[in-house]
Amino acid sequence: MKIKDFFNSQKPNDITVRQPYIIAEAGVNHEGDMEIAKRLIAEAKEGGADAIKFQTYKANTIASKHSPSYWDLTKEPTTSQFDLFKKYDKFWKKEFEELKKVCDQQDIEFLSTPFDVESATFLNELMDAFKISSSDLTNKPFIEYMAKFGKPIILSSGAAELHEVQEAVGWINKYNVPLALLHCVLNYPTADENANLGMIKGLAKHFPDNIIGYSDHTLPKDMKSLEVATLLGARILEKHFSHDKTLPGNDHYHAMDKEDLKVFRKNMDRVVELLGEFEVKSLPSELPAIKNARRSLVALKNIPKGKVIEYSDLTWKRPASGISPKYIDDVIGKKAIAEIEEDTVLIWHLFE
Repeated sequence: MKIKDFFNSQKPNDITVRQPYIIAEAGVNHEGDMEIAKRLIAEAKEGGADAIKFQTYKANTIASKHSPSYWDLTKEPTTSQFDLFKKYDKFWKKEFEELKKVCDQQDIEFLSTPFDVESATFLNELMDAFKISSSDLTNKPFIEYMAKFGKPIILSSGAAELHEVQEAVGWINKYNVPLALLHCVLNYPTADENANLGMIKGLAKHFPDNIIGYSDHTLPKDMKSLEVATLLGARILEKHFSHDKTLPGNDHYHAMDKEDLKVFRKNMDRVVELLGEFEVKSLPSELPAIKNARRSLVALKNIPKGKVIEYSDLTWKRPASGISPKYIDDVIGKKAIAEIEEDTVLIWHLFE
């Protein structure tokens, strides 16, 4: 599904659980290699992602030379944000235009998170929605710059207090664009005990008019975190994506791959099948049970012709082909028009 169509299809307060819109967050896991980037696109599509998202930045506009690391140094030993970003800032306008064409050929949505005005400007020509990183949630001028393009916005809320999310939502709402809010925890990786998936419900409570989703940084394991997030109401799921989880680096080891994504899609197909509808009603498949497992009023003993029916004349047994026990008060006081044998399933024409 195209992301425009996804936003148009969403209805506030719809509690139905369905397959979520999945964004495979490739980020810079291409490591500056166009062939790897194209492979990531193909494998995201194969795994069942609706969109693949990259990141677009230049080291000198995203971080000062003195910005310290905040990730697991045993997995990514680079101690400076600037130095890490410098490793992976090789792709720019020309490269992303090419990746957009590949995505169109693969029939998967192209997205990339911009981290500066220049990249936001040229990405606007390539994307139908903007993703804003948690790191820019308090960046009012940049948020407003992207909101002015008039396209749907997906905003992650990692490390944010409620009032900060409310402020950012207020800045975006001034431009009357569709908005999705993603629960996110800015730990790489996020330990299960820190995932706090309940915040998905918290966001839904405070922002009932917005689409709610989840940007996941837990280790993929059995993909249970995404499954639970979907059951809690997440409509958009974003998770880092890699072609090889064994590679060194900040984003490979806690990413999912195409096989993880296939497992999740298969599991969710089963979950959605199990959940079914949310309206309270009987199902066509239950009709035999309605006819045979429910009960009818039955003569507890022989009832002579002309007798006025009393409570002591009646019991209730299967099947439900006779008078329902819910009408017992209407049967009591009626007169039998013929002799009724014990264990007869009672029907209305036996009475006056």
